[in-house]
Amino acid sequence: MNIEKSIDALNTLVKINNDRIEGYETASNETDDTDLKLLFSELAQTSYKCKAELVAELYKLGGTPTDGTKLTGKVFRIWMDIRAALAGKEMHTILNLCEYGEDAAIETYESTLDNYSEDITPEQRIMLKGQYQWLKADHDKVKSLRDNLVEHK
Repeated sequence: MNIEKSIDALNTLVKINNDRIEGYETASNETDDTDLKLLFSELAQTSYKCKAELVAELYKLGGTPTDGTKLTGKVFRIWMDIRAALAGKEMHTILNLCEYGEDAAIETYESTLDNYSEDITPEQRIMLKGQYQWLKADHDKVKSLRDNLVEHK
């Protein structure tokens, strides 16, 4: 196990969770819709929980948790598009964009689990797989809400 690579891997996941927190808090501030505010709060809470576990693990390894985000390219565009959709109160578009953002988080976890398998401990792998399941549940919730919206039109 390479400690530096393990720290890098965990910090990559801290960044994607920071993205989700920042994005959903921003989205929550942009809407007056109570249901959306509740949804965005729940989605952000998942990342607060994941981030707390990741930070604790980073400290155990002697690492320093990043406070940055990965807000680059497509992830940044997703949040800008969500803000525009919120302004127009386009619920289907908002949920579609949220799902796209959830896809990015899931892909980051999958990539980390695949590419750093030799650099994380079995305990870390269990933790990351658990977090992946939480994020997958959030993704599926957003997808279900979006799909139900289409069915009720």
